[in-house]
Amino acid sequence: MHRVKLAAALSEEGLNCAQAVIGAYGPELGLSRDLAMGVAAVFGGGLGRTAGVCGAVSGAVMALGLRHGARAGADTDTKERAYALTKEFLARFAARHGTVLCRELLGVDVGTAEGLTRARTEGKFKTLCPNFVRTAAELLEEML
Repeated sequence: MHRVKLAAALSEEGLNCAQAVIGAYGPELGLSRDLAMGVAAVFGGGLGRTAGVCGAVSGAVMALGLRHGARAGADTDTKERAYALTKEFLARFAARHGTVLCRELLGVDVGTAEGLTRARTEGKFKTLCPNFVRTAAELLEEML
């Protein structure tokens, strides 16, 4: 459970949701924290702040790929297992929160200037996102 706490702490430091999750799990899965931060930097706000798939979900899926992903194109069994785990993760996250989409989780489209301003003004990133990071990390604890 130390990784769940670490993910929450990274979120509270102001890192985006993807960075918080992969930053907590990446180093134990062979990805340096620095590289994890760089890779995940563009996944915040629902993939480049487009309000698509939640960054916490993206970070968790990256961790699943690090642990269970195929390393060669011909390794179709491993690829299929990783896809199945990803689908399971998505379903479990959505079961807890109703969706995996940032715009629906936050109740505002941060992909627009108006939505981003509203999210910031209403403190949605500080009040809602840490819970999504925690959920993603808890599910990873169960699935890794």
